[in-house]
Amino acid sequence: MDGRLRDGVDRRAGLATGAPPSPRGPLSAAVLGLAAAGPPGAGRLLAPPGPFTHPWSEDHQLALYLCYELHDRGLPGVADGWEWEPELLSLRRSLERPFLAEVRAEAEPVAPLGEALERLLTEPPDGTGPSHFLLAEGELGHAREYLVHRSLYHLKEADPQLWMLPRIHGPAQAALMAILFDEYGAGRPERAHAELFARMMTAFGLEPGYRHYLDLVPAPGLAVVNLMMLFGLHRELRCAAVGQFATIEITSSPGSARLASALERLGGGPDGTLFYREHVEADAVHEQLVRRGVIEELIAAEPAAARDVAFGIAATEVVDGRFADHLLGCWRAGRTSLRSPLPDGAV
Repeated sequence: MDGRLRDGVDRRAGLATGAPPSPRGPLSAAVLGLAAAGPPGAGRLLAPPGPFTHPWSEDHQLALYLCYELHDRGLPGVADGWEWEPELLSLRRSLERPFLAEVRAEAEPVAPLGEALERLLTEPPDGTGPSHFLLAEGELGHAREYLVHRSLYHLKEADPQLWMLPRIHGPAQAALMAILFDEYGAGRPERAHAELFARMMTAFGLEPGYRHYLDLVPAPGLAVVNLMMLFGLHRELRCAAVGQFATIEITSSPGSARLASALERLGGGPDGTLFYREHVEADAVHEQLVRRGVIEELIAAEPAAARDVAFGIAATEVVDGRFADHLLGCWRAGRTSLRSPLPDGAV
């Protein structure tokens, strides 16, 4: 054993062998019940999930997250054959449709693409998001909670966006590939962003195993990742996926600078700040590539895509805004933003 395994969890970013998460209602229980069902086939049907809850609820978001994980790293004890089983896809679609409808309703009215991009490029002088809070008044506990929330995405950065590659062609695809190549360390696995995030978690006394903290992350954090997967897996939403990715890349550099400074103030050290310092420089370049190389080339080839890209931006702002409101509401009220608090100084 190389020292990375402890309590069934492989400490390298992206690998997990621990226990499955706990259900949060009948929908997530139905998906988790697949482990007992064995391989898909005649007579091995999903238990009826019961009435559907609100799309923003804990049960709905966890069930959707678990369905998407079957397209990604899989689930403990669940046969890989369930990934494309029609019954499970039907359940997933029943989860996706109301979620997407809620996001669309909250995103309206969608601004024209040029206006949306200009807004992303403009840093408000009185920003109030989580990075501002962590820089100005955040404590170590806040920072650790923030990393736990973000681990659900950053320990697989940028896997959800890879679904776009075969669906976008020409110069836009080449520019997108250039950005994603950087996300995976430009051929150096130790520089992959997921690996840098895992090192940062370790520096702050957190367990870097993939999905290790899934039970602790509430619905607003799950929704951020679910939107990425929803856009990535559906060809009809491929241009919305571009808008989602553009939102990340365009706004990342200044936010990452604040987070790097905040984590340095809180004692992060080199490993505890490298992930965000890397993004300050890399995403300043990516911002230009995603606007000029991906979006402009995509719109030149498909003019009708502009509205879908703009919707992707607006939809991302909806889920990111809900996530930010949850964090700040909890922190300013003096309570944990997780479903249960992290033990002090422990994982």
